[in-house]
Amino acid sequence: MLTDLALKKLKLKDKSYKIADRDGMYAFVTNTGQVTFRYDYRLNGRRETLTIGRYGDDGMTLSIARERCAAARKMVAEGESPALEKQRDRRKQLIEHSFGALGQLWLKDATMADSTRSMRKSIFDRDILPFWKQRLLTEITPDDYGSSARR
Repeated sequence: MLTDLALKKLKLKDKSYKIADRDGMYAFVTNTGQVTFRYDYRLNGRRETLTIGRYGDDGMTLSIARERCAAARKMVAEGESPALEKQRDRRKQLIEHSFGALGQLWLKDATMADSTRSMRKSIFDRDILPFWKQRLLTEITPDDYGSSARR
C-alpha cells in the first residue's frame, strides 16, 4: 500500500512503471517523473483504465485519489464506466465554455429588438461562427482577432 513518503521517494527509470496501492488503484510513474493515479477495472468483459489525477503540489493528494477511486469502484459496481463518464463530462464542459455556445446564449438572452437580433445572428453565423465556434474562451487572445483589439 502506498504512502505519501513512498510517493515522494519514487525514482526515475528508463521506462514507465506502476506501483500498486489498493482496490485496483496504482501510481503510474512516467520516465519523466510524473506520477498519476490510475484505476484498472473490468466492465462488460473489457478492461478499462481511469486516470484519476496527477500527484504532487499542483495535483491531488493520495487520500483524495483514494476517495475518487472508491467513487469509481461504486460506479463500476452499478455497471457504469467511470472513464466514459469522465470523457462525457470533459466534452460537455468544452461545449459549455466554447465561444460558439456563449455567442448563441448571448444572442438568445440579450435584450434587443427582434430586427437587431436577426441582423446580429446572421453576421454571427456567417462571419464569426465558422472560425470561432469550437474555440474555448480561454484559448482566445487579442492576437487572434487582429490589430483592432489593441486600440
